[in-house]
Amino acid sequence: MPTDTAASADLDPTTTQALRKATWRLIPLIALGYGTAYMDRVNISFAALQMNRDLHFSNTVYGFGAGLFFLSYAACEVPSNLLLYRFGARRWLARIMITWGVLAIAMIFVRTPMQFYSARFLLGMAEAGFFPGVVFYLMQWYPPHMRARAITGFYIAFPLSSVVMGALAGALMSLQGRLGLAGWQWLFLVEAVPAILLGVVFFFQLPNGPADASWLTEPERAAILAAIPSDAANPHSHSIIPALSDPRTWLIGLFFFFIQAGNYGYTFSAPAIVEKLTSWSIANTGFFFAALGLLGAATMLLAGRASDRSGERHMHVVPWCFIMLAGFLGCGLSPSPVIALPSLALVFLGYNAMQGPLWAIPAAFLSGRSAAAGIAAINMIGILGGFVGPYWMGFARDLTGNYQRGLLTMTVPMLLAAAIMLYLRRQSLLTARCATVPKPVASLP
Repeated sequence: MPTDTAASADLDPTTTQALRKATWRLIPLIALGYGTAYMDRVNISFAALQMNRDLHFSNTVYGFGAGLFFLSYAACEVPSNLLLYRFGARRWLARIMITWGVLAIAMIFVRTPMQFYSARFLLGMAEAGFFPGVVFYLMQWYPPHMRARAITGFYIAFPLSSVVMGALAGALMSLQGRLGLAGWQWLFLVEAVPAILLGVVFFFQLPNGPADASWLTEPERAAILAAIPSDAANPHSHSIIPALSDPRTWLIGLFFFFIQAGNYGYTFSAPAIVEKLTSWSIANTGFFFAALGLLGAATMLLAGRASDRSGERHMHVVPWCFIMLAGFLGCGLSPSPVIALPSLALVFLGYNAMQGPLWAIPAAFLSGRSAAAGIAAINMIGILGGFVGPYWMGFARDLTGNYQRGLLTMTVPMLLAAAIMLYLRRQSLLTARCATVPKPVASLP
């Protein structure tokens, strides 16, 4: 959690106590929300093991529909985050969750490719803004040196949702024919209901910020607000133009695009790949990903803590790009489960580990309304990779008859991502060096 001893060593006791309260009140609830969102976004990777056969979808149709979610998601990212800034996190995040829960349930009525495309497109619109909204929201609670762990604290729901999804997939899809529903329809139905319930909880339990938190004492509230860099110190914090014109925003977005292309290309194909490699049942395939989720959660926590303790971000991201590259290389070159399964694990672990340090980078130079727009823009650019990756993998599967060639090509975006992050680190070091060089004092005539 963000309030461990190392992180709070330079904070006074009141601030430490306030942040500890915030962590236990906010992080578990937000993590549940994000875990549900991610599960509803990618559970079609398991559903496809039955759905594609039942509805006669080709791999290209499936890949295009899986990726279409991210086009509408990307288009609505910035507007959604600006509306969160205007209406407050409590109302807007609750609205997002209830809307996407209803649309996720609607997936059970899909019968044709066009209905599949429409449902995925609308689901992307509904969920847009949740992740960048939460990142922006946590910036209002945690000082800069604690943000990697704060982000990791809720983002750990991503690998843990894989545990839940993997463990439930076999059981839900074995309900084939119950009440006239196919197994994949049960999967969509049962995993969507928590989003609606949590949306109601968000509306009644989530404060808009420290100033609205009734469970903080007045000294604790003042301590948190004093620990957060004031928007008043940044004259551009209420304008979105500086964030959208800053090259760092677009470069981090491009980095995220390459990473997401690889991650979602892997995610939406992984259950089918494992099933083909091992001939396991859906239940055993699910348990494999559940175990992987536990490893991913541990890796994410350790990497976030290491980055906060060192204060360095970029070089806590770059090595994981090469870990993902090694994973794609291994499963792209070898059809043997002995090599391919550990390689798939490397892709998953690498993606998880970089998230805390990665999202702490824009949080260091953005604030206020500018942060809401900048973080949303980064996620908007990055999430487009979620369209490219699955579509490319489905196309490659139909073209070649297997996923190996598609996985092998994913090494290219990993190299490009590493190059971008190394460039950003170089620019950051140059900026820091220039800031420490004393300006010459002009002599009097």
